[in-house]
Amino acid sequence: MLQVSALVAALALVHRPLGDHMAAVFSPGRHLRVEKWIYRAVGVRPDTEMRWPAYLRGVLAFSAISVLFLYLILRTQDTLPGSLGFAAITPDQAFNTAASFVSNTNWQSYAGESSMGHVAQTAGLAVQNFVSAAVGMSVAVALVRGFARSRTGELGNFWADLVRGVVRVLLPISVIAAVLLVAAGAVQNFAGIHEITTVTGQTQSISPGAVASQEAVKNLGTNGGGYFNANSSHPFENPNGFSNLLTIFLLLVIPFSLPRTFGRMVGSVRQGYAIAGAMATIWFAGVVLVTWLEYAHPGTASQLAGGAMEGKEQRFGEGASSLFAVSTTMTSTGSVNSFHDSFGGLSGGVLLLGMMLGEITPGGVGSGLYGMLIMAVVAVFVAGLMVGRTPEYLGKKIGTREMTYAACSILVTPALVLTGTAVAMATGHGESSMTNTGPHGFSEVLYAYTSASNNNGSAFAGFDANTGFHNTALGLCMLLGRFVPMVFVLALAGSLAGQQPVPETAGTLRTEKPLFTGLLVGTIMIITGLTFFPALALGPLAEGLAA
Repeated sequence: MLQVSALVAALALVHRPLGDHMAAVFSPGRHLRVEKWIYRAVGVRPDTEMRWPAYLRGVLAFSAISVLFLYLILRTQDTLPGSLGFAAITPDQAFNTAASFVSNTNWQSYAGESSMGHVAQTAGLAVQNFVSAAVGMSVAVALVRGFARSRTGELGNFWADLVRGVVRVLLPISVIAAVLLVAAGAVQNFAGIHEITTVTGQTQSISPGAVASQEAVKNLGTNGGGYFNANSSHPFENPNGFSNLLTIFLLLVIPFSLPRTFGRMVGSVRQGYAIAGAMATIWFAGVVLVTWLEYAHPGTASQLAGGAMEGKEQRFGEGASSLFAVSTTMTSTGSVNSFHDSFGGLSGGVLLLGMMLGEITPGGVGSGLYGMLIMAVVAVFVAGLMVGRTPEYLGKKIGTREMTYAACSILVTPALVLTGTAVAMATGHGESSMTNTGPHGFSEVLYAYTSASNNNGSAFAGFDANTGFHNTALGLCMLLGRFVPMVFVLALAGSLAGQQPVPETAGTLRTEKPLFTGLLVGTIMIITGLTFFPALALGPLAEGLAA
């Protein structure tokens, strides 16, 4: 309770200044000197406004080049300096990893400490931790401009938004966070592999690296890829309770501050509070539910230990592990400080549900905000049907075109999750990769495709994803789940920006009120429940009820 209270207080303390800072960053203004150098180097004019097709082309072109660049680094790792003697990554795994980090998923089907050298980790993976997060922020800001602007199709400049997001938001906070993590005991060096002799006389290889700096941005940018296979349960990445709480703060701070940015940019901070309230309501409910389920886990051993401690770090315990697990699955981060495969059936189902909501509570950096705004459009449309009037949101009419874009954006990830899981199970590739049998084994497969399609990156640790089929299928799910919704989000932004604002009347739905926040929460839960309940019934619900 003290940890949750401290976390909420810290998030509330920075909500306003960070949200206001990001609103200023993405508003017209002077370019920093370093930003001008970057624009000159890549040959772009940052003050040129883009309509949504041009903005989308910038997003897709930059991301495609990033996939190719990272793929080449991984395939040629053995020829690069600082490879630590590791071999080049195989083609299917290199594709999977490149797709994973560029799509802000950071799913890992490899053990980082025995696969990746210094150059691959820093010049490859860490760079994508910054720019993939900035891409999500850019798309979110473009959608906000769609609500804020009128009678124009222009949404800003993608390249300016990308550079400003990295230089003015992600980089400064990451530097401060990395220093704090080093002070807490996280590793930060470029040394070679250390060979040590254990107390039993065995030889063990210890891989060092620039861990603290990558740990900072992997959580701040809601990326999630760990320097080590054990991720944030490894003491080199997450040494103690302070670093654990700092890590949770980092992965929540930007997603929970972006609604303030939204409110400032549309001219009504109360609209931002309504969005943040919906995010916080579902997140807090998830924390309470998972914590209670894990402490009350049935079984003699669990009761004697005070909770289900299998698969969890003793230095964190049930409470901090549950808080971390809910926060990471509801922010598309993918960092883990415990094995989600070890959570109970019902609590594991809550973690699955957190991703199935669409990673919007509070979601990833940028992607959480634009995903929540899409849901707000749907909620407004439902409210309009209930009272028999044309729905409006922030002075913009929500008509057939806008609802088509919103519905298509929402349906992409469920289609990928359910189709991917069904194909994996039907072809036998899912069953052959399961560690467990029965409902829990099915949950492993469902979790993998839910995590990939929603760009989360965490996994039920027992699932063997390092096969040709899963590397390819999950890689495609990550790319499609990231970039196809962006097409519809930017199309919606362009449609909204071109509208003439509608004046408020006595019948206008007040979307800044708690009533709308409740309607938004209900809409999210109903859409998710109707979509995923059959799949959840076959896995975590069946396991939990059987226990």
